[in-house]
Amino acid sequence: MSADIQNLEPKSLWKNFAHLNAVPRASRKEERVIEFAKNFGENLGFETTVDDVGNVIIKKPASAGMENRTTIVMQSHLDMVHQKNADTNFNFDTEGIKMLIEGDWVHADGTTLGADNGIGVATIMALLESTDIPHPPLEALFTIDEETGMTGALGLKGGYLDGKIMLNLDTEDDHELTIGCAGGIDVTAEGTYEIENLGSPHKAWKISLKGLAGGHSGMEIHLGKGNANKLMNRFLLEATKELNIRIHSVDGGGLRNAIPRESFSIITIAEENETALQHLIAKYLDIFQKEYQTTDPDLQLLVEPSENVNTLLSNADQLNLLRSIYACPNGIYRMSPDIKDLVQTSNNVARVLVEGGKYKILCLTRSSVDSEKMDEANAISSTFELIGAKVSFSGTYPGWTPKPGAEIVNIMSNLYEEMFDGKADVNACHAGLECGILGTNYPDMEMISFGPNIRGAHSPDEKVQISSVQKFWKYLLETLKRIP
Repeated sequence: MSADIQNLEPKSLWKNFAHLNAVPRASRKEERVIEFAKNFGENLGFETTVDDVGNVIIKKPASAGMENRTTIVMQSHLDMVHQKNADTNFNFDTEGIKMLIEGDWVHADGTTLGADNGIGVATIMALLESTDIPHPPLEALFTIDEETGMTGALGLKGGYLDGKIMLNLDTEDDHELTIGCAGGIDVTAEGTYEIENLGSPHKAWKISLKGLAGGHSGMEIHLGKGNANKLMNRFLLEATKELNIRIHSVDGGGLRNAIPRESFSIITIAEENETALQHLIAKYLDIFQKEYQTTDPDLQLLVEPSENVNTLLSNADQLNLLRSIYACPNGIYRMSPDIKDLVQTSNNVARVLVEGGKYKILCLTRSSVDSEKMDEANAISSTFELIGAKVSFSGTYPGWTPKPGAEIVNIMSNLYEEMFDGKADVNACHAGLECGILGTNYPDMEMISFGPNIRGAHSPDEKVQISSVQKFWKYLLETLKRIP
């Protein structure tokens, strides 16, 4: 199918996207894609640098007649979120993404597509290798580890870039020009629990909550999608109270920046309560489907026999843990009072793992107000510290303060209206973009973010719109002509 992808227009962009997607490139496992980008720049004969943390910088001189124009930094990140459906047989460490065309969209076969931010990377690659596109001096900045810690942006030192304007190609709606974003912090709660051995005869069951839509925990947190970890916990607490179930393990969610789509639990229950368990499953399936029929129409809550287990959480530890996860804030914490419809602060309960005497809960807290980000992080910390958990903060990064009067904002908003007969949506977003971090070492650089329509980022439903990529490409090329 990669051959079909390469026949899409613009061919140079899609060709490079196909080549990029053949390279495994999970966050924190980027050695191969760093080498791929480095070789690409060197093979073109351009000045190519890999900095101390693994960012790749490629510099291309201006086309004839544009040598005196402003130097432009073109920036995208090399890594991608690796997520797949539970029933998809795929090894992200060794296989390239299997891409499919369906109507006006490109998607992957049961995995994330990597359009976030691979379309941006491929766009820059197409510009670098072009011989007939007018452009000012270009500096391509390919950062690493954007998705799990933004360590590439955090590690980029001053002095590598000369550009005065940065075009970040990491926005997911083609009518938007993003000029600000939220910062974030990882909150991790870890602890141990007392293990008890089974006494009276019990049978083990596997509870599966799956089929949720998932998605980007920043850009889509306002949509009210179901969080598999919170819904599973809700059911388990009710089943504990009503039926005295005992928990052996819980395994839900995945990456911090993805709204969790699935959760699985192994429980035991007295034989006389097995019919009641089936009834409670049916009851909560009906409740969840009614509550989330709009956002998660394919939600499933299933129960099936499991292999017998011998170790369980103690009664006291089980209740404490379930109550703490229940109390942990998830979703919107506060909307912005200054910018209409902008989520100011939120939290995603991304991962819950309970097994073998240990538990771990991973959250990603985001906010465009740093003090409020820490306020919610402290609220989460307090919730889990009450049961004796060790809570740690890591991976903090700043937000990006909007500058609506910047010259590049005026140029691109006016150009959008001229080309597409409508106004661009100039906004700030709740996702974490690298611009705020990069601006700490390049404070005088004007920045703006834009991109084609991408849906379902960070989930196996991820897809990118072909016609929107074409619109985005034409807009970018005209922008390069207009910057003085």
